[in-house]
Amino acid sequence: MDDKKRILNRVYLVYFTMVVFGLLIFLKVLYIQVVEGEHWRQLERQANLRFETIEAMRGNIYADDNRLLATSIPVYEIRMDVKTVDDEIFSEGVGSLALRLSQLFGDKSQGQYLADMNQARRNGERYFLIRRNVSHSQLATLREFPIFRYGRFRGGLIVVERTRRIMPNRTLAARTIGFKREGIYVGLEGAYREVLEGTRGKRLMQRTTGGDWIPINDENEIQPENGKDIVTTININIQDIVETALLNQLRKSGAAFGTAIVMEVATGKIKAISNLTRNQEGGYEETMNYAIGESAEPGSTFKLASIIALLEDGKVRPNDIVHTGEGELLFADRMMRDARDGGFGSITVQHAFEVSSNVGISQLVHKAYASNPRRFIERLRSMGLGQPLGLELPGEGQPFISEPGSQSWSRVSLPWMSIGYEVSFTPLQILSLYNAVANGGKMMKPMFVQEIRQTGNTLQRFQPQVLNKSIASQSTLRQVHEMLVGVVENGTARNIRTPQFGIAGKTGTVQVAYAGRGYRNVYGRPSYRSSFAGYFPAHQPAYSCIVVIHNPQGYIFTGGQISAPVFREIADRVFATHLRMPVEPNQETYTVSLPGFRNSRVEDLRTVYAAFDARLKSNLRTGWSSAVPSGDTIRLSERQFIDNLVPDVVGMSLGNALYVLENSGLQVRFAGRGTVNSQSIRPGLRIVRGSQIFIELN
Repeated sequence: MDDKKRILNRVYLVYFTMVVFGLLIFLKVLYIQVVEGEHWRQLERQANLRFETIEAMRGNIYADDNRLLATSIPVYEIRMDVKTVDDEIFSEGVGSLALRLSQLFGDKSQGQYLADMNQARRNGERYFLIRRNVSHSQLATLREFPIFRYGRFRGGLIVVERTRRIMPNRTLAARTIGFKREGIYVGLEGAYREVLEGTRGKRLMQRTTGGDWIPINDENEIQPENGKDIVTTININIQDIVETALLNQLRKSGAAFGTAIVMEVATGKIKAISNLTRNQEGGYEETMNYAIGESAEPGSTFKLASIIALLEDGKVRPNDIVHTGEGELLFADRMMRDARDGGFGSITVQHAFEVSSNVGISQLVHKAYASNPRRFIERLRSMGLGQPLGLELPGEGQPFISEPGSQSWSRVSLPWMSIGYEVSFTPLQILSLYNAVANGGKMMKPMFVQEIRQTGNTLQRFQPQVLNKSIASQSTLRQVHEMLVGVVENGTARNIRTPQFGIAGKTGTVQVAYAGRGYRNVYGRPSYRSSFAGYFPAHQPAYSCIVVIHNPQGYIFTGGQISAPVFREIADRVFATHLRMPVEPNQETYTVSLPGFRNSRVEDLRTVYAAFDARLKSNLRTGWSSAVPSGDTIRLSERQFIDNLVPDVVGMSLGNALYVLENSGLQVRFAGRGTVNSQSIRPGLRIVRGSQIFIELN
């Protein structure tokens, strides 16, 4: 009896102990659920939910005539939540879906698509990649496919929107326009990054059991705000002229790289800038902005600064005689030599400049400033030399002028500086000096951007800036102008004379210095940098230009032989196409009627015609439309584009045509400017994805 009672007591003890433990566990669960529940739920959300940044649509970059230089187009990444699709829907539609995907993209067979989706189904994938870089028209077609037509939650369709940056003119001014490399923006893309980027949006993402992050909703939690547009000073036609002329000479001479810049004299606006480097395959491409970033010894183009200093300080007059002897002159322990064997004898100061006599110019500067070299340096700095131009584009090379008493100064610094050695400038900094002479002494800040816009409205307009009101007196400027004209008429650039208009400029040829090797390259041979800087037309300057070509191969390497012909070709074509003759007083005048449009956005048409107080007869508020004017009344007719059929883009602007055609799955090439005049594939034909279409603008 006692044993039975002891056993029962132990059972009761165990029973009550278990009850107490159970009750404690229940109370703890209740405590966690009620008291600490929100805390743990918040931790779970933090571990499995996150916000992903959505890049805004980047603003456009335009040329000076509003033609596109860079734009962004929407592209989509298509993924599939294979796990959540209903078994019946998946089994009935996966074969048809695989066939339609194969037909739409043409990258894989139906069997490959089918195998991949079945494998993803077995793996329970919730973020299976179908295709990247899908166009808007392809997305619209894809939404009607089997399974996908059920949408996000029943059909597993996940659409991730992204943007792709394109340059409609391909490599034209590519390095100045800029791009993104390893997360860093360069060129105008970098300088105006904050303006172009806009405001980023947010999308809520959830982590799946497989570790993938997928969007919870199709809609963004915070919508991105598109970036603003910038209008550059670049002129596409002049840019094409410059790039073609430079490229032809680089190929002909086998040079390592070259740069050419055209600046508008009165404003400092950069109308063209080209930088071409030879690649490993022997072709040329834009990889580095030498015009802005490379500071180097300029050579004889710097003699302009030396002669301005001499004239401004009253040290010489153009008709004074300088004795160059047999073309050799010893300064301390170094011999100064002229390029011409035997020298030039006794010649005027003007002719010494025209024939680029090293002995003549260095002798004049040494005689004038040897007792006070700092006066020469101060004169150079008073012209605006020695200071950066303060460009909005990053990476401007630092100018360098040796100072008396510094570590770089020697007994021969003064004469060698006078001919463009022991100083360092970028091509754009040298061009700014020549542009100032052409502009009556006023040195302008080089200008790359003239407007910031948003949705077609001007938010900010930039005005030309003056860096130096006068680099020299008017009498000095008149004298150096005649000297620069004389270089082309009687000197080292006689080969580029033209009867159509005058050219003023200066040739330059400098031996390139290498760190640790002096003026010899890796093969022990000298390397040269050839240049020509000037302006045209000489007596009514409109444009200034500099051409610099590095290390041309062969026996022809001087600035007059290599760079001056490029300048002449640029000047010829720019003069023919952009410098108009004044209108005669008795010329006829014409009245112009309101324009019509075959394909335009309704919103744009309303804005345009509102400026003319024209009456629109239409209830259309958005979409594409044609406009037919009749007096001061405009009739709008809706235009529709059918999926999988080539759209009619005749009459559209280039930007609208690119948007419509590329979203239809076509690759676009174009020529001309203005609106679309013709297209190579007839409207209404069935689209073959990836086909190329050529459009001609009028």
